[in-house]
Amino acid sequence: MPSMAVIATTAVPDHLRGALSRWMMEVVPGIFVGTLSARVRDELWTSVAETVHDGQAVLIHPATNEQGYTLRTAGTRRRLPVDFDGLTLIRMTGVVQPERVMDLQTP
Repeated sequence: MPSMAVIATTAVPDHLRGALSRWMMEVVPGIFVGTLSARVRDELWTSVAETVHDGQAVLIHPATNEQGYTLRTAGTRRRLPVDFDGLTLIRMTGVVQPERVMDLQTP
């Protein structure tokens, strides 16, 4: 039975956005909404996860749990889903600072 699914993307290749728009409607840039069967949703998510590269993507769809939905993530991200006694919460990670190279000169 088809159900609603939402895929949110950030910094993904244009061809991935084009592929998603074949199955879903892009309501605002990077946010795709559609009614998909579980099989199509899973196949579409597999290709998203393989193609996202340095970008990021999140899939949200209905599930039989306390929250009524589940989410999957792919790519590099600061927000990580964490299971907390059956509830999915989002943990924020710190920003990775680039290493600083100090030039030490002796007087």
